[in-house]
Amino acid sequence: MMKNGEKQIFREIPGSNREEKLIKLTINGRLYRLRFGEDVEPWEMPSYDVYPWDTLAYTLREKLGLTGTKVACNSGACGSCTVLMNGTPILSCSTLTVDCDGKEIITIEGLADPATGELHPLQKAFIENHGVQCGFCVPGMILSAKALLDKNPNPTENDIKEGLSGNLCRCGNYNLILKSIMEAAKIINKKG
Repeated sequence: MMKNGEKQIFREIPGSNREEKLIKLTINGRLYRLRFGEDVEPWEMPSYDVYPWDTLAYTLREKLGLTGTKVACNSGACGSCTVLMNGTPILSCSTLTVDCDGKEIITIEGLADPATGELHPLQKAFIENHGVQCGFCVPGMILSAKALLDKNPNPTENDIKEGLSGNLCRCGNYNLILKSIMEAAKIINKKG
């Protein structure tokens, strides 16, 4: 559906009566124009970038090579696949790519400073405070924490627990994750 001033871009597919829709995603500051196969069945495999059934997690990992986004449960229950869409944490394993048309997506790869490569204070704090054990949940944890700190730069422990309530750490490293986020908040507040 088009919203206020959004345009849908169509291109005719050579040799067919079909039009090809292009969806636009800005991921980590880079604009991607992806060919979307709208009226296609799973057994018809023309060369599209995105199909109606593709999740954002699948598109990020398998189509664009951004493998920092993890898929663990693939049902929206664990938070490992969390990315930011227009600054809000979403579960990319249960969000269709086509529903992200025109949106800005931030993945764990997009948190470091693009000019210097310096890690975001949250990334540094997770490293320095041993917030990482196996590391599988960490991208989702960090992105959920970033959304929290963007809205609440001085969170209490309970604020952090509530902000991360959709993210599971199978290693049970919650105390060090909490410590990492508290330390990152201090660093961010000193800079700001």
